[in-house]
Amino acid sequence: MKIMVVEDEPAMVELLQYNLESEGFDVVSATDGEEALLVLEEEKPEMLLLDWMIPKISGIEICRRLRRDPVHRNLPVIIITARGEETDRIRGLDVGADDYVSKPFSPAELMARVRAVLRRNNPNAESDTLTIADIILDLVAYKVSRAGRELHLGPTEFKLLRFFMERPGRVLSREQLLDGVWGQNVYVEDRTVDVHIRRLRKALNGAGEVDLIRTVRAVGYCLERS
Repeated sequence: MKIMVVEDEPAMVELLQYNLESEGFDVVSATDGEEALLVLEEEKPEMLLLDWMIPKISGIEICRRLRRDPVHRNLPVIIITARGEETDRIRGLDVGADDYVSKPFSPAELMARVRAVLRRNNPNAESDTLTIADIILDLVAYKVSRAGRELHLGPTEFKLLRFFMERPGRVLSREQLLDGVWGQNVYVEDRTVDVHIRRLRKALNGAGEVDLIRTVRAVGYCLERS
């Protein structure tokens, strides 16, 4: 899992990177708000550790923009800042941050908060099965069922469904799906995603069943939670 650190103090970036990588996370970083928005689109992290007082565009403004963006509105964000007043914490949470950590902080506590936010956003993260609505995906046996009936998916459809189920409720662009399912170093056309989405929908949806994969025009797709 990739986490992005947005922080302008090199020593703090080094501290966060060391602790995150020790927990098994991949880490990318940015030192100001404008760079953060560019790196966000290029690297597609699955969580942001976001300093409030960064140059060019503040962390608060970045968080506000993410919550208005259909692609990133569900991206987990923890704001890290030296501003520890209650009014500041309330403001940070009001713009959509999932958690708020004041400097100085214990690295162990921050890592615990990171894990807690990830669990809240993806309760299936540490399980051998993923469950969304009436769909169950068994990561060990490589089986999928819906409402008790076994589904027969090809390898790509299985990986595609797993990618969706690990990010329920998030709108995923075709580029994110291509990178996550096919890999960043593999050339595959965008329309290939649409072909496999159609196959996945056909396998998932029996007579009278709700289609849980929502198409977001000009953006991508989202697996609804129910």
